[in-house]
Amino acid sequence: MTTVRARVLLLASSTALMCLGTVTGTAVAAPAPDGVEGASAAPAAPPAPELSSAQGAQLAPASAVPPNVDPKKHSTKPVYDYANAIRESVYVDTKMDTDSDGANDVIAVDIVRPRETAAAGRKIPVIMDASPYYSCCGRGNESEKKTYDENGDIQKMPLYYDNYFVPLGYAVVGVDVVGTSRSTGCGDVGGKNEIASVVAVIDWLNGRNSAHTKTGAPVRATWSTGSVGMIGKSYDGTLANGVAATGVNGLKTIVPISAISSWYDYSRSGGVPYSVDYMPWLGGYVGHDSAACDAVRADLGEQDDDETGDYTKFWAERDYLKDARKVKASVFVTHGLSDYNVQTNHFAQWWDALAKNNVKRKIWLGLEDHVDPFEFRRDEWVAELHKWFDYWLLGLQNNVMREPMAAVETAPDVWKNYATWPATQKTVPVPLAAGKLGSFGKGTVSITDETSLTEDDIVATPSEVIAGRQMFLSAPLPASIRVSGTPTVTLRIKADAATTPVTARLVEYGEAQRYSGIRRTTTPTCEGSSVEYDDACYFTVEKQTEQSDHGIVSRGWIDAAHSSSLSKPKPLTPGKWTTVTVPLRAQDEVIPKGRVLGLAVTLSDTEWTTPNDTGATIDIDLAGSKLNLPITVGKVNPATARTAPLNVTITTPSERPDLHDPTH
Repeated sequence: MTTVRARVLLLASSTALMCLGTVTGTAVAAPAPDGVEGASAAPAAPPAPELSSAQGAQLAPASAVPPNVDPKKHSTKPVYDYANAIRESVYVDTKMDTDSDGANDVIAVDIVRPRETAAAGRKIPVIMDASPYYSCCGRGNESEKKTYDENGDIQKMPLYYDNYFVPLGYAVVGVDVVGTSRSTGCGDVGGKNEIASVVAVIDWLNGRNSAHTKTGAPVRATWSTGSVGMIGKSYDGTLANGVAATGVNGLKTIVPISAISSWYDYSRSGGVPYSVDYMPWLGGYVGHDSAACDAVRADLGEQDDDETGDYTKFWAERDYLKDARKVKASVFVTHGLSDYNVQTNHFAQWWDALAKNNVKRKIWLGLEDHVDPFEFRRDEWVAELHKWFDYWLLGLQNNVMREPMAAVETAPDVWKNYATWPATQKTVPVPLAAGKLGSFGKGTVSITDETSLTEDDIVATPSEVIAGRQMFLSAPLPASIRVSGTPTVTLRIKADAATTPVTARLVEYGEAQRYSGIRRTTTPTCEGSSVEYDDACYFTVEKQTEQSDHGIVSRGWIDAAHSSSLSKPKPLTPGKWTTVTVPLRAQDEVIPKGRVLGLAVTLSDTEWTTPNDTGATIDIDLAGSKLNLPITVGKVNPATARTAPLNVTITTPSERPDLHDPTH
């Protein structure tokens, strides 16, 4: 099997998180200058979410307000005893038999809920984290796993959701997706069966499906209002996206953290695979070790079309973007702008699809890599989640939907609010000339593929000519610019082969103290109530910076034959001109005055991807090529003869980690 460089969807240990946080250093920490920041006027609040009859009965007259609701603050308060909470495990029925054993799969569901609301006969909403990681790998920075008592009922629920929200009057539900942990069956890695296994649980919570105890006794969720909010990071947030895209009734809101929106785009970029055999590998890592599941995973490997890079029915099944029109739930997106595991195109394209369908939404964008905001903005995050769930699951009229839609971290621990995201829907065309960015050029330049180039090689010596790279440089910026959205690079090319990968990197040069990752401290904070077997305390992290002379603004890859269609590639005619557009990754970054922009174009990238075709030579028609840059203010001028050559010191690793290794 080809060595892979995939972005694993799990953090197997706190050490793993530290590795991911410190190797990238791609986002620039720069305060927003005057005139760059978007207006932060609060938009009008949408109508309150429709309440179920049970919720309406709870919140109607003042005399009937339940003890967990503060009507003056429009907020829930922690009045229920976490230590005395009901902890139970049930098995939800499905109509699937994914392991072909003749019995329908059952989905293990673990529940923590207040005993007091049950005694009072009061129905409560649900906060759900559906995951494949509860037994294999653990959740969060400290890799917490579920534990059970001697009766097989849930004891420790990973993360802080139950510690914090159960005393407020919520049920917290942890779902083992099909084929993982205590659920039966075999998972299909983001496919219809995994999504259906979670939908089955939401149906049960709404009285539309059946479940039983481990002894086989029927059990109904009579305690549930049916209102569900899904939350989770990485694979868990991906499941939330996929379930929302079914339009299932009862799902009121989702909070996807660093989540995939299309598994095709997680596996490859425009037909260029990041790795091969990733889908069966991930299924095997999280799923049951059985002959039946081995067969299911072998089928994943047969259908993934790694050899072609094509978008097929297999990938369409795992593409939640195409079903964004079905989303009824509100969406609170959060993502790291330095995330090269689930790259930033995932949140950006999901966000755009939701906007087209008028989904109520909110977004937080941090500087970080594949990291939960609980780690890097803990107090504010927990408080915001509290308001979000109170509004969308209980209908409490707080101000969460009157706040600015977007919050962006512009420097370590410096956040700015914006009324919308991205800041602009348009891009500014920046022309190319030989060696220059921002100048209209004539003629052509050529690139012959050089497979040995690393990213360090590519961004170094920007003022020199090196084999396998074309670098286009601007003059120092005359004013700060804010890049907000998704850049692309349009290239009119003529190749000597039927296809070739094309890689582009947008770089900013200039000495600065840049964000470089996070480091876990030995200082914990506690978010909620604790018991002996499940505490609410977690270590905090510190953000790190380092002095450097450049930063990567964005990267992108495409297979030239897939430029006009991902599903029906069109081979290039050698010697004939064609236009290729390279999609870069979404970004929101202020690049200060005086910095120099560099656009580096290469062909195959064997460090970040596993290309199927290498060795081509292309000519680039400068007059027909440009960088499309989503900027709000400022301009990009070309370098001149008087522009001083750039000297760059490379301090990043010369080889990226093999992220197919879960220890990374």
